[in-house]
Amino acid sequence: MRKSVLGTLLGALLATTALTAPAATAAPAAIDFSGTVALNNCSGSLVKLGSAPTSGPALVLTNGHCYEGGFLSPGQVLVNKASTRTFTLLSPTGANKATLRATKVAYATMTDTDITLYQLNTTYDAIRTSYGISPLEISTVHPTQGTAIKVVSGYWKRIYSCDIDGFVYRLKEGDWTWKDSIRYTSTCNTIGGTSGSPIEDPSGKLIGINNTGNESGERCTVDNPCEVDENGNVTVHEGTNYGEETYLLAGCLTGSAVDLTKAGCALPKP
Repeated sequence: MRKSVLGTLLGALLATTALTAPAATAAPAAIDFSGTVALNNCSGSLVKLGSAPTSGPALVLTNGHCYEGGFLSPGQVLVNKASTRTFTLLSPTGANKATLRATKVAYATMTDTDITLYQLNTTYDAIRTSYGISPLEISTVHPTQGTAIKVVSGYWKRIYSCDIDGFVYRLKEGDWTWKDSIRYTSTCNTIGGTSGSPIEDPSGKLIGINNTGNESGERCTVDNPCEVDENGNVTVHEGTNYGEETYLLAGCLTGSAVDLTKAGCALPKP
């Protein structure tokens, strides 16, 4: 999992390197830091279902393992839990734009997927009026192998570019197991602090959320996830990084509210 942030000197070096990368590797103008946020230890994004009214409460998405209360146990699901967590909203260029505040954790789990969804004390309209920032739209369809993607880290203010290499039947890390995870090609070499970064397709829609990578070649340990296929065969890919799909979240939203009773909602329930 990518929650842990690297040491101060190394972190500063990496951040400087990221911000001064050659222009040839920069993301296309259509995809920048718009809609992204920085947490104290992770990345995240302002997100919205396409059909949701802009007058409704805004939502921020990050990883389940970025929840301020610590890692959630396997099988644990949080719904409508009070929270006052703050998020730094970024400008398109990555400058700090505003501070947003949550009122509650609308949904959080580390089972089958790895997400925390916060509801804010303000609306999409208010954010757009005050800061000129719109949310990322959550795609409602399963992503496709070979799609060019951007992993946009609000914490490091860095954009990674690669493709979807494929999908993992089961991704196991320590006590946790995630289903149908996204495997990146090698150029998305994400690091600590990129947890919760939105994965965007070429149109800028949210198709996933960055969450982990195998750091040292260990087998199925924390920070070293392994891949398990339908027959139970285990493989380890050192240096490979992964994300979790977000189209399932779209199937459980009604406006800005999480509705686990909604027909077709497949997210884990408490």
